[in-house]
Amino acid sequence: MNRKIVWIVTASLLGAPQAFPSASPAPSDAPAPTPEASRKESKGMSHAQGTFDVKLTPAAPDDAAAAAPGRFSIEKQFHGDLEGSSRGQMLTATTAVQGSAGYVAIEVVRGTLAERAGTFVLQHTGTMTRGAPDLSVTVVPDSGTEGLEGISGRMSIRIAEGKHFYDFEYELPKKAGADRK
Repeated sequence: MNRKIVWIVTASLLGAPQAFPSASPAPSDAPAPTPEASRKESKGMSHAQGTFDVKLTPAAPDDAAAAAPGRFSIEKQFHGDLEGSSRGQMLTATTAVQGSAGYVAIEVVRGTLAERAGTFVLQHTGTMTRGAPDLSVTVVPDSGTEGLEGISGRMSIRIAEGKHFYDFEYELPKKAGADRK
């Protein structure tokens, strides 16, 4: 698989400010989030923050043509307010213009969030326009199972000092019997 494609995909997936190995990541003035500082509530939404480790594995290309999509499998380990793992698939496309590319991905997350265990699906849509990333990571509606049934939300991803961070704004329905004393 083309090294340029791997860098573009990795940078997009991880929220890196620039996409190529010769570019240095922008310094971050913000301190790393801590789970204790992240449990805030606003307008019914909760926030989960932490770090994650990611492994991308290129799949064999379907076609040798330059415009053929790249395919990757995704494996992640989440740490912090969301503890768990995920597996997914990603399709990528590059252009002749350096730093312009796109990807879509679906990953199934299995873990514990707000003391509730289950699974949910994240849908990624990412584009880079000459090195400027635009990334949307959204919970697929009605994809939550077990204790995470009914979950909705959006996740943002950033990279700072070689570490990967997530900020997950989500909403979960109240547990049955939560209002009873």
